[in-house]
Formats: sequence, structure tokens, C-alpha cells
Amino acid sequence: MRKTLWFTALTLSLASTLQAATPWFEQGQQALQQRLAQRPLELPAKNVILFLGDGMSLATVNAARIYEGQLRGENGEENLLSFEKFLYSGLVKTYNTNAMVPDSAGTMSAIMTGVKTGAGILSMSELARYGDCASGADQALPSLLTYAESLGKRTGIVTTTRITHATPAAAYAHSVSREWEDDGELPEQAKVEGCKDIALQLLEYSRGNGIEVLLGGGRRHFLPESENDPEYPDKKGERKDGRNLLLEWMKRHPKGEFVWDKRQFEALSAKSTHVLGLFEPSHMAYEAEKLIRNPNEPSLSEMTAKAIQLLQNRKDGFFLIVEGGRIDHAHHAGSASMALLETIEFAKAVQTAKDLTAGHDTLIVVTADHGHTLQFSGYARRGNPILGKVESIEAHALEGKQEVLKDLHGLPYTVLNYMNGPGFGMVQDEPYLERKRPDLSTIDTTEIGRRQESLIPLGSETHSGEDVPVYAYGPWAHLFTGVHEQNALYHYMRHAMSYQPPKR
Repeated sequence: MRKTLWFTALTLSLASTLQAATPWFEQGQQALQQRLAQRPLELPAKNVILFLGDGMSLATVNAARIYEGQLRGENGEENLLSFEKFLYSGLVKTYNTNAMVPDSAGTMSAIMTGVKTGAGILSMSELARYGDCASGADQALPSLLTYAESLGKRTGIVTTTRITHATPAAAYAHSVSREWEDDGELPEQAKVEGCKDIALQLLEYSRGNGIEVLLGGGRRHFLPESENDPEYPDKKGERKDGRNLLLEWMKRHPKGEFVWDKRQFEALSAKSTHVLGLFEPSHMAYEAEKLIRNPNEPSLSEMTAKAIQLLQNRKDGFFLIVEGGRIDHAHHAGSASMALLETIEFAKAVQTAKDLTAGHDTLIVVTADHGHTLQFSGYARRGNPILGKVESIEAHALEGKQEVLKDLHGLPYTVLNYMNGPGFGMVQDEPYLERKRPDLSTIDTTEIGRRQESLIPLGSETHSGEDVPVYAYGPWAHLFTGVHEQNALYHYMRHAMSYQPPKR
């Protein structure tokens, strides 16, 4: 046992040395020191909660703010989402080391390790090459979650995506490919070279006491292809190795609990040492779906509340990651309404965390990994339905009329549109001024799930390269003001959770 602990400590020490030797790590430390000089006297953050709105661009925040207000019958523009009320905020640069427009693996890895890396890579240095198992040898970087475990803190991950998806995976896994969620997705050569799939890495994660709370989706990556899903008998697991990682997890944590539906979730005991909740074979349901059906699963805000309840009864505190992951998926589908509903629920989860914790000892950080191409424009009037067609300012102000504005072809257009994606509606083989858009005159563009128009036709809308916002509340929140390299966020949170006030 002592030999194992010695070897583990040595491995972590070597990885930390690699981490600290990179220019990205040094740059993050410099950014931290600059901010420490502005306000050096502060208390440590006993607890740190990182909220990650996947794909939550500034336009998404702005539109969700308006939509939330309009759902209450207000104009909307004057509204603020819960985290927009935080006193400290800034902007974050999101590029990967090899990409101007990034992906979630590289961006979350920067936040988790303090070091920027390439697109598609999970918590490894930029020397690792995507899909090349051998290139990742000795390139793994310890995450902020691992650091929190080393401090004796309880840790948790909450997400509406698969728990093995890129953003949550960056907290505990090291992989040259975000796609290797189970062994069936792992190439044979990678298996020969010793790479492990992400679900298996989650099972085997043993830093400190291991991750105490895991809530999200993704059962299929833990079940063998020979076994039925517990909720959907017509669906099976996807593992090729025949292993049932859920049973193995329960053997590793005999005092823990595994749950897969809302009833079991609500019955969870606060005394459980470890909790694994996987509520869907793949991702969890969209908020928009909940307007149509009642899925047998908790909401993001409910999972956030439960995670805090399970984690907070410890003197050393906790580190919790909460991802609103389906904001991103709705944008990829070209549906602003679905993305905005996800963002509103995400904001509700942030408010839940703020209500359940103390401002003097809990740092709450809210940010995004990257943006999307959603924009709104067209001189819409004040209070214009955010999902609606652009209405005239003058007609509404002078006559109280809702006069829809038209383009050069006499066709109405909406407030929200995407730069690219599946909502493309023009005829390409005609001269520019003769291209046709769909006539929206008789279409209800506010219908939930409807796609917005896009300029460039793509099967899936893409990420954007613009800066994303960051908001902070609690101890050391002032560190997050200004414009930041994304990897610097790691350094601020690490400092906040490990700061020791000078003795007097």
C-alpha cells in the first residue's frame, strides 16, 4: 500500500512538473500575480463551484435574459439572469493551441489544468496529437478537481450531457480523443498502446477519496452491449469488453448509491459516501422536451441542489462542477428557443447554488467554454418578442401597431439568426439579389424548437471564436475582472481554494 501511494505521489509530482513547465502555466501565474497585487487581503474559499454553460456566448446570455423577462410578461431587456447580478465579471479568450474557433475538450482542459491544449484533447499538454495514443505518453496534466481532492475536499460533477462527454471528462480523464467514451470507440492500435476509454478512467479515478458525486447521463458507455438499459429495455450498452462498469463502481463504493431515475434520485441519503446518478443512456432531456413530456429525471437545478447537499457537510469544503451542456446542443441544431430555455434553467441552477451556500466562504464562477454563431439584429423595437419577427420601432411608438419589417424581397425576418447551420433557406443558384428566403409571414417563429435561419448551409451549426463572459461571486471574485486567457481561470480558482491568510 505504501509503495502504491509513493508511486502515485511521484506520478502526480512528475505530471505537475510538466504542467508548470509550460508557457501557458507561467502566463496564468503572471495573470494571477497581477490581480493579487490589486487586492491582497482576502479569505480562502472553502468551497468553489464552477458553472460551465457549454456554448453560452454573450448573445446567448443577452437573448436568454430577454426571453426570461418576456416569459414573465415583461419587455425583457431590463431583466438580468441570476449570475448577471454578480458584481465581478470579465471576458475570456477561448482559442485552442491549434484552433481559432475551439472545441469543448480543449477549452475545458484549459480551465481544468491551467494549460491550453489542442482541439479534441482532454487534459494533456499541447504536445499530444489528436487521435494518436502514443503521442499522449507522459503528457497528462493534473486537473483542478484532482488538486481539490489533494486538499481533502469533496468533489462533484453535475451535467445534462453524458458524464463521459468532453466537458465533464476534462475534469478526471486524460485522452488524445474526446470521442473515446467507451472501449468500442477506442481504436485497436490505441488499446495495444495502453490508452483507456473515458468511462473506464472515471471508474478507476482514485485521487483522494475519489469523486463523491456524479450526476448526468451516459449509461450506455458503462454497460456491455449484451445488457439492456434499466429504463429502456429496447436499448443496450455499447461496451465491447463485456464489463459492467456500473456494477464495478458499486463494488468499489459499497457505501455508495447508484440511481437512474428521479424517484431514486429524490430518495438519496445525505449519508451516502459516493453517489453515481446516470439518468439517460445518452444525454439528458432538453428543457423544451419537458414542455411536451415529463421525463423521469431531475432538472439541472435539482441536481445542483442535491450535489451541494451531499458535498457540503465537511470541514475541508468541496469543489463542484456544474455544466449546462445542452445549450451547446440546441445551438448546433439551430434552435435558439431550445438554447435559451437551457440557459434559463442554467441560471436557475446558479441561483440555487447561491441560495444554498454562504457568500463569505464559497466562490461561484460562471463562464462558458466557447460561443456560438447566434446573433440578433435588425432594429427591433423595445419589447419585440425575442423569437419573433422584427417589428418597426416607429409604428409601435407612434401608432401602437405591430408592423413587421421586410427585407429587399418584401419578406419578414426574425430578430435571432445564425451565421451558419441547418436553418439555411436561400436558393443558391440565383444571382444574389434574386436569392429567395422562406416567407415567414404566416409562420409562428416563436414556436419552441423551430430553427432560426442561417446564412451558410451546414448540417450542424458551429462554435464561434469570440470571447465568452465570466461572472464571479464570493471570495477572490475580483480576480475574474478584465480580459483573460482561458487557462488563467484555473489559477484563480486554485488560488482561491488553497489560499492561507497570513498569521497575525
